[in-house]
Amino acid sequence: MEHTTRKVFRAIMLLFVFSPATCLFSQSEWEITAENFDTNNYYGITVANGMVGLVSAPEPMKVSEIVLNGTFDTYGRGRVSNILKVFNFADLDLDVDGTRINRKNIRNFRQTLDMKKAVFTTTFDFEDKISVSYSVRALRHLPYTSLIDVSITAKNPVEVVPASVIEAPDILRDVKNFYTVIDRPHAKIPLMTSVANSPTGKYVVAASNSFIFPESKTHYPELIHEDWDYNRHLTKFKKQLKKGEVLNFSIVGSVCSSEDFDDPHNEAERLSIYAMLEGRDRLLMRHHAAWDALWESDIIIEGDPASQKDIRSAIYHLYSFAREGTALSISPMGLSGLGYNGHAFWDTEIWMYPPLLLLQPEIARSLLDYRIDRLEAAKKNAFSHGYKGAMYPWESAGSGQEETPVWALTGPFQHHISGCVAWAMWKYYQVTGDKEWLVNRAYPVIEAVADFWVSRVEKSPDGSYHIINVVAADEWAENIDDDAFTNGIAKEVLGYAIQAAEIAGTSPNPEWKKVGDGLVIHRFKDGTVREHATYEGEMIKQADVNLLAYPLKVVTDEPTIIKNLKYYEAKVDPNGPAMTHAVFSTLYSRLGDPTNAFRLFKQGYKPNENPPFGVLAETAGGTNPYFATGAGGMLQSVLAGFGGLYITDEGIVQIPVRLPKGWKSLKMTGIGLEKKTYEVR
Repeated sequence: MEHTTRKVFRAIMLLFVFSPATCLFSQSEWEITAENFDTNNYYGITVANGMVGLVSAPEPMKVSEIVLNGTFDTYGRGRVSNILKVFNFADLDLDVDGTRINRKNIRNFRQTLDMKKAVFTTTFDFEDKISVSYSVRALRHLPYTSLIDVSITAKNPVEVVPASVIEAPDILRDVKNFYTVIDRPHAKIPLMTSVANSPTGKYVVAASNSFIFPESKTHYPELIHEDWDYNRHLTKFKKQLKKGEVLNFSIVGSVCSSEDFDDPHNEAERLSIYAMLEGRDRLLMRHHAAWDALWESDIIIEGDPASQKDIRSAIYHLYSFAREGTALSISPMGLSGLGYNGHAFWDTEIWMYPPLLLLQPEIARSLLDYRIDRLEAAKKNAFSHGYKGAMYPWESAGSGQEETPVWALTGPFQHHISGCVAWAMWKYYQVTGDKEWLVNRAYPVIEAVADFWVSRVEKSPDGSYHIINVVAADEWAENIDDDAFTNGIAKEVLGYAIQAAEIAGTSPNPEWKKVGDGLVIHRFKDGTVREHATYEGEMIKQADVNLLAYPLKVVTDEPTIIKNLKYYEAKVDPNGPAMTHAVFSTLYSRLGDPTNAFRLFKQGYKPNENPPFGVLAETAGGTNPYFATGAGGMLQSVLAGFGGLYITDEGIVQIPVRLPKGWKSLKMTGIGLEKKTYEVR
């Protein structure tokens, strides 16, 4: 009965998502538009720049929440640290002839994300009085700063009172609000600022914003500041508009914490002053230039506009959730909210990192820097569990210590994460050929992970090696022995460690080869790989065995790959995580079966789309978007599957593949450090 209910719910969700009334997609291949949508069944879409994420709201001129990357404190789920929800500095109140605008008294309410320019725009009309456009950007070139543009067109004579608001979420403590105007001969700079402590007092958080008026830097309307007693304050002004007159203004807002700055209060104000005096035109010029540079690495499909837009959405979100030079990772939900506490899992290295490595190697390097910087914490984790080397935590946040809630056994037992980290290090070397980086930055991680596996295995009397008592990559398999993926990635990484040691000019530990060669991968009598030592064909949560053929190279013979595919496709929960079907799709592409590859490509994300923008949830019918892990898997099925890109010791190569029916061509631009173009026709 429960399974039937899930099926019905999934069917209803699909009907709603593709209902003409929701108008999920506009005609432009770069725009995702929603209109006539149900505001009670609304899943926001995010504008972000790798540091600050602003999530859209079903209310006009509002964002639902703002999160700050890299700053974690303990609150909410599981008595562990959570990515910080910070001041909302982007909301606007608007009174028109004394009436407050809200979603119930407006019409022609429309919201559009322009992925090329990374701007989210809301438009609407109020009675016969005004038309409004409200646009939000997380500025790509200014990691802590956002730009809000407002345009109000009078249809008849009208009085408008716009109010810029800063509001504190409930989790912030000891909120203090400030307002000042810095008076200079060439400019007056109004600053509205809020400062607070994080939930435990670990950090100080500050946000500041300022108006930009286009007419003149010296002639502002009269600004009125109001400070409320419920963690909210605002700055407003009044304007009489004639029929046909247009009022344009912008708001710049910055947010930061003492994780990154010794004095976040002053720094937030400095950043907003800088942006305000740069002016809107220069801010837009640099923001657009930064995104144009990102989009030089793109995937272009001829013949399937719907898939083209879906793929662009996945790329846009990965680009939005990470940036080079930060040494920050990506959570499964990116910067789309507080999902999974903002922690880093294997989702980063196995699912989101590979497409970024191909499309944006410098962003990929930043994800690796996050792990490199936390090597000592991983070594301490190994020590505390009685092992040598480095044991990376299943859930990682700021410190690099284990952040998995205690009730989840994945924390102490899902050990394949360490292999995933070292695997990702070697992949970066394969793509870039950067020996200096490998020796000085990556090899200490790879070496420590290899030492961990040597200390983690147990030797049988027959000379074989086993990894006992783990949670599998299939997380429904808890406290089992010899998980296929865990043993497989240990084997592969031990081989990479030997290669890396030789490049580093040092002798590899002879135990690495012994253990790598001796690790057991169990099989059924017909040769199908057995998920773990006691697996008997039960339903599984997600891909495990099939990962041995992609992205790993532990299983390479075609008959076994086919057996594993046919066996485990029937065993996977159809409502499981999105990325599993992406692996199946990639493997079918490489086997020369584009029909099944395309079927599974679509199955991996279409049922997971939520209204009104098609943002991806983790599971079909799920409600926790945006699932960046699923986007990463989907992009791998395009780049490594339909596109045939393959990462080898010789760098990026392209193997022969066939496109799905209806795809006339697939072009992948800006690939690797050399920004090459690969094409399949």
